[in-house]
Amino acid sequence: MAGVSLRMLSFLCLLPIFISQITAQPQFLYHYCDNANGNYTANSAYQTNLNTLLSNIASNTEIDYGFYNFSFGQNSDKVNAIGLCRGDVAPDLCRSCLSDSKTQLTQLCPNQMEAIGFYDNCMLRYSNRSIFHTVENLPSLCMWSNHNATDVDQFNGALRSLLDGLRSRASSGNSLRKFEAASAEGPNFQTLFGLVQCTPDLSSVQCGDCLVQAISDLPGCSGGKIGGRILRPSCNFRYENYRFYNATDDSTPPSEGKSNTSRTIIAIVVPIASVLVLLILVCICLRMRKSWKYIENDDNEADNEIKSSETLQLKYDTIVAATNNFSEENKLGQGGFGPVYKGKLTEGQEIAVKRLSGNSSQGDAEFKNEVLLVAKLQHRNLVRLLGFCLERQERLLVYEFIPHKSLDYFIFDPIKCAQLSWEERYKIIGGIARGLLYLHEDSRLRIIHRDLKASNILLDAEMSAKISDFGMARLVGRDQTQDNTSRVVGTFGYMAPEYVLHGQFSVKTDVYSFGVLVLEIVTGRKNSEIFHGENAENLVSFAWRNWREGTATRIVDPAVMGGSRDEIMRCIHIGLLCVQDYVADRPTMASVEVMLNSYSATFPLPSQPASYMNSINWSGEYTSGSTRSNELKNESDQALSNNASMSQPFPR
Repeated sequence: MAGVSLRMLSFLCLLPIFISQITAQPQFLYHYCDNANGNYTANSAYQTNLNTLLSNIASNTEIDYGFYNFSFGQNSDKVNAIGLCRGDVAPDLCRSCLSDSKTQLTQLCPNQMEAIGFYDNCMLRYSNRSIFHTVENLPSLCMWSNHNATDVDQFNGALRSLLDGLRSRASSGNSLRKFEAASAEGPNFQTLFGLVQCTPDLSSVQCGDCLVQAISDLPGCSGGKIGGRILRPSCNFRYENYRFYNATDDSTPPSEGKSNTSRTIIAIVVPIASVLVLLILVCICLRMRKSWKYIENDDNEADNEIKSSETLQLKYDTIVAATNNFSEENKLGQGGFGPVYKGKLTEGQEIAVKRLSGNSSQGDAEFKNEVLLVAKLQHRNLVRLLGFCLERQERLLVYEFIPHKSLDYFIFDPIKCAQLSWEERYKIIGGIARGLLYLHEDSRLRIIHRDLKASNILLDAEMSAKISDFGMARLVGRDQTQDNTSRVVGTFGYMAPEYVLHGQFSVKTDVYSFGVLVLEIVTGRKNSEIFHGENAENLVSFAWRNWREGTATRIVDPAVMGGSRDEIMRCIHIGLLCVQDYVADRPTMASVEVMLNSYSATFPLPSQPASYMNSINWSGEYTSGSTRSNELKNESDQALSNNASMSQPFPR
């Protein structure tokens, strides 16, 4: 009897373990905890709001199309969440998947305000910032099959045709799902199956752009493999040589027994449709070309567009009243094209008014450029343009008011620099990177800022970075890699050598400026400062020499020496990668974003920076060297080849 009781007691003790194993949640394909947007504390209002919101999503029985986008809470405790199930997944399985996601994600990211988790059937993400109606490409997960296609060229052609057709239908189809799945005939009589999906809160254009960018990454992800997928917050796609989704009306393969009549109809309709599509594309290209030319060159048409923008145009008297007639006590500072004043509208909103100098011949062009560009850009790390005024020969730009002035006001001041801890500086670097990534890749335009510097980074009430001053910005085509100009504008020390020497600018010129800015933030020193040793050096040269000699900690601002050493060294490393002389060696902002948030990836070694090989003589002309360290180049290539062997799956 005692033995039976003992066995029963043992069984009761082990029962919770058995139950927990039976009910354990499956593992995510991939999850990401974003540390850049801050953490919440246990039992805080934010955690309460998060738990409430996620529970409501997982238990919601009114939605049957697999998409949930809700917010809960107020102000800094507000939580925004998106739940997205694969379009072919039944509602009950969808809710079960989201329920598992809620449990897993809050356990894996126990105090991060922003996180995302991917299952095969669903995705769940939440954040303390707005994530709705916005295309976000990071984090990105790439997965692929271990098996190669037999006829790669034919396979890739059939796959591209399948995915492009799915993309077109998903972006223009059912707004409640934005999901398409289908099959197509591949080489050697095999069938390819594919699906694509966007979050339904995106517009048709946003969905199409997101999928185009994701599919364009296919060659570097799973090129030549018989199966693969890319998962991103805003869109995803997958293909296999077997049916991996539930059958839908659109997913069945073409029937072998199609009648001759059907084939005849297809033979007639397809060419006609192709011609119509081609004509439409030609018209769109001509219209876009005319639009870009209009923005860059046609001043009269730009004036007409600005004057017709009723929603942005403000009365001169309103601005005069808001700034107390541009009083000296309301003056915030002096910019390159005129003073900036603080103001307050009658409804209480605080504004910053940029008053372009009347005698500036460049001011008109910059004014038009800034209004046309900035009015179309919306991102939390860009200063928001509220309006403009063209009355009484005044040219006024009205922005949201940013209370903490600009970055240079803090980091270059021996007293105020102590107000920026390393955690805040790292957050600022991340914010600048996200803002540039939006300009370069994620907005529907492609913008090159051309004047990124510490004085053009404003800090809001939470010390988050906002990129400002788009007077020098240039719009380029989505597929355009670089452009030339006969008028080089910007700030010496931040400008890339190919821009200064040859007038060539691209997204990589902004990357160079970002690298200089990162080194300034880490060191608290201006890039124009001269460091005297065996040879006179500027900041970039000084940082590079100490990096090579293993004494990089010497350049760190003493005010942040208590910060994370790994993060500080990572930022110096990234800064030096961004200021390399060879344009192709500099990373994209998408790569920078990954590096800033990666704690395990191996980075390539930086080669000699441009400023180490280019000097300015006293006449202001640049002289350039032509040598490059083979030793460092070999080390960099070795590091890159090491990166190429990363195991699957991996975040991009």
